[in-house]
Amino acid sequence: AFALGGGTGLYLAARQRLREHSAAELPAGKSLQLTLYQYKTCPFCSKVRAFLDYHGLPYEIVEVNPIMRKEIKFSSYRKVPILLANAGSPLQLNDSSVIISAIKTYLISKKNSLEEIVSFYPPMKTVTEQGKEVMEYGNKYWLMLDDKETKRVYPVKEVRVEEMKWRKWADEWLVHLISPNVYRTPREALASFDYIVREGKFGTMEGLFAKYVGAVAMFFVSKRLKKRHNLRDDVRVDLYEAVNEWVKAVGKHRQFMGGNQPNLADLAVYGVLRVMEGLEAFDDMMVHTKIEPWYQRMEEVIRKAAV
Repeated sequence: AFALGGGTGLYLAARQRLREHSAAELPAGKSLQLTLYQYKTCPFCSKVRAFLDYHGLPYEIVEVNPIMRKEIKFSSYRKVPILLANAGSPLQLNDSSVIISAIKTYLISKKNSLEEIVSFYPPMKTVTEQGKEVMEYGNKYWLMLDDKETKRVYPVKEVRVEEMKWRKWADEWLVHLISPNVYRTPREALASFDYIVREGKFGTMEGLFAKYVGAVAMFFVSKRLKKRHNLRDDVRVDLYEAVNEWVKAVGKHRQFMGGNQPNLADLAVYGVLRVMEGLEAFDDMMVHTKIEPWYQRMEEVIRKAAV
């Protein structure tokens, strides 16, 4: 919802080539060309960017118009993120968690082609409680590795279980706290769109339309989302409890859930939270929770990967 709200003008951002990170290290004999179709303020897209940046993988960004979505008219899958990956033959990867799991598997596995890896995440149509048909993907929190590779990445079974649990938590709970918090009040909704307009470099009339009409629309959308996900009247409380739950899970004796380096759960949580940067909800979260030390470590380790 945050992405759609800000999308009126963000699609004006031109196709942007990200610089290649020197940290990129593909397995010998493997190549990978990546193009990410996204909304700039989409938490799921931010997750994918955090993963690619941390692993130093060069990629192109195509900003998608969330209204017309002409940029992804080539695809029957009409949501973002979409990752086009060419590792010898072109492939389309859908769903942020599938994208992350498949690319991570490809970076580790010495036996499987990317095409074969993607086949391990089959699309499945399911029906929600509201009767809406949606597309889900099997195995999306699993890395498809052989026993030897699995033991190298997850020397203890509990490590893998923990990572998968918190990746799922980021998708199924944390992400739903973003829009109700950044559009919590009319003032915050307006401030959020003011930020979006500045980042999107709108024209004068486009900026005014997006700022005021978008802010009003998303304020009411956030109320529906709050009811749908059974959030408290003060949605900040849910946000504070969620991030403190995450900090408690990481613990006092680890820099990251992955230990000395982030794992896929760290990258997922960081990717979701950082779409609030520059907004009141983010500042409140930093003041009223214990997330800041971990968050700063994540910023630093990703910054270093980009050097």
